[in-house]
Amino acid sequence: MYAVDEQHATLDLEGIRAQLGEDWPAMNRAIHRQLDSDVALVSSVSNYIIGSGGKRLRPLLVLLSARACGYLGEQHITAAAIVEFIHTATLLHDDVVDDSELRRGQDTANSVFGNEASVLVGDFLYSRAFQMMVEVGQMRIMDVLADATNTIAEGEVLQLMNCNDPNTTEEQYLEVIYRKTAKLFEAGVLIGAILADQSRAVEDAFVSYGKSLGLAFQLVDDALDYDANRDQLGKNIGDDLAEGKPTLPIIYALRRASAKEQVMIRQAIEEGRREHIEPILAAIESSGALTYTLNKAREASRDAVHALSRVPDSACKQALLQLAHFAVERRY
Repeated sequence: MYAVDEQHATLDLEGIRAQLGEDWPAMNRAIHRQLDSDVALVSSVSNYIIGSGGKRLRPLLVLLSARACGYLGEQHITAAAIVEFIHTATLLHDDVVDDSELRRGQDTANSVFGNEASVLVGDFLYSRAFQMMVEVGQMRIMDVLADATNTIAEGEVLQLMNCNDPNTTEEQYLEVIYRKTAKLFEAGVLIGAILADQSRAVEDAFVSYGKSLGLAFQLVDDALDYDANRDQLGKNIGDDLAEGKPTLPIIYALRRASAKEQVMIRQAIEEGRREHIEPILAAIESSGALTYTLNKAREASRDAVHALSRVPDSACKQALLQLAHFAVERRY
């Protein structure tokens, strides 16, 4: 399917992390060290959300891109932890905005500690991330991360504007997922190239890879919301619909559904309802919306693979290529 070395074709995430040797445990130690606070509730909420599982793809991308570029220092460890903190802060805030109750197969932090604590600890993680940026001491990296953080916030607002709007277009949806998801993937791999003092051409290759990988990842996430079981996905099926979010499977199904199905789907989006989830799932399936969404994801994955053609071969480059495969073949 992809131009991926057969030696790495069956690697899972653990196998990919193994390419990093001591870098992965060092990054995890840095995360837990930086979570320390003399305010007990800060530590409790931070450790709850950080320790609740998750793939940690974004910090993994920082580490892999730095090593793929030949970086021999240690600052990529701190940079990876920064990216994870920014991502975790967005999750804390997202779950409050969406009134979510389940993430990664367990109760969300706002369900356990309340909305106020979740928002404020999200703020703590953002501010701690910026403290750590100062520690890295590279203005370009601060610029990249500040821009990414601002873009993510804009993406959240755009998504809020699209909520409960059945007239949301595919183009509007793609803009949201670029800002909300792909931008931090893009920033993570760019940081690795910057740390290794690579040329702008190599930086551009990593930016293209990160953007395409992030789009592929989110497209698959949105397809899985209508095509996975709760235990696999770690959240309730149809959560996006219940939150009134018009993601690509719903947008496409609306274009192809019967008049009766369109009325049902539009009402579900407008009211944020999951009561008719079974007939809506049937309409999504019969319209070919999941196939369309997954084909879009595979196209983005191929773009990610192609972008790395300008990067010299290495074990870490092969791991990055494998992540492009993982993004579209996963079931969680």
